[in-house]
Amino acid sequence: MAHEHHSHHRPHQGHHHGDDADWGALAAMLEAEAEVSTPAYAQALAWLSEDMTGPGLVVDAGSGPGVISGLFAQTFPGARVVAVDSSEPLLERARGRAARLGHGDRFGTLAGELPGVLRELDRPADLLWASRSLHHLGDQRAALTEFAERLAPGGTLAILEGGLAARYLPRDIGFGRPGLQARIDAAQQDRFAAMRAGLPGAVAETEDWPALLAAAGLKHTGTRSFLLDLPAPVPDQVRAHVADVLTRTRDILADALDADDRATLDRLLDPADDRGVHHRPDLFVLAAHTVHRAVRPV
Repeated sequence: MAHEHHSHHRPHQGHHHGDDADWGALAAMLEAEAEVSTPAYAQALAWLSEDMTGPGLVVDAGSGPGVISGLFAQTFPGARVVAVDSSEPLLERARGRAARLGHGDRFGTLAGELPGVLRELDRPADLLWASRSLHHLGDQRAALTEFAERLAPGGTLAILEGGLAARYLPRDIGFGRPGLQARIDAAQQDRFAAMRAGLPGAVAETEDWPALLAAAGLKHTGTRSFLLDLPAPVPDQVRAHVADVLTRTRDILADALDADDRATLDRLLDPADDRGVHHRPDLFVLAAHTVHRAVRPV
């Protein structure tokens, strides 16, 4: 259950959802998106570590290529980290990353569908992290209950859901109708709603995450949002990532955007156009990631 980090909220990384996604083919983009977002994730993990000392087992549920899993290994050098995902190609990438970063000896992977695959863990988790993976599960309330059951007494569940959609460009970019990204957000919200409605066992749920965590038998201990602020001019890695995001946006949302907006995206993505994202000096990344934290009573 890989997650596309910039999802409907921003839309992470051009978060485009759908159970027909080829996560193996998306591996490089998912990895790049997580790397670009690392400053915000690092802030979130530092916040979680304030109330945790020496967790033995950290589980990244819906880990994708394992970038955040690696951050957990760095944040908690005494912990064993298990990356869980339904995509074996992404888990293979996660294992390679762990080996390169020097924590492969305390890094494991578990392949299967959430939440049921978590029953295969050999011990309860001290920290279970789910970054935009929960919303890919039809019954989110039931899934949270299963997540809670996989925690050790006193263990923490942290879910990253919500936040604010990413912005890369000014409202008026000098051509096309102003407000392109707001219209993309609206189209992505419709796509996200259709994705949710089409999931097996889909249940409509008010996204009151603290209340849902409480319903799962957990004590909500905090919610915080973490800003990803990469001002212009951005480095080449970030510029390439934004180009990939907008390319996928154009491909997936073409039917939902009008001809003018499609033409604007085509121009933005033209490497020969000096006002496209490959060259324009005002390109930036601004987004917010919201994390909800809860503890299983002892």
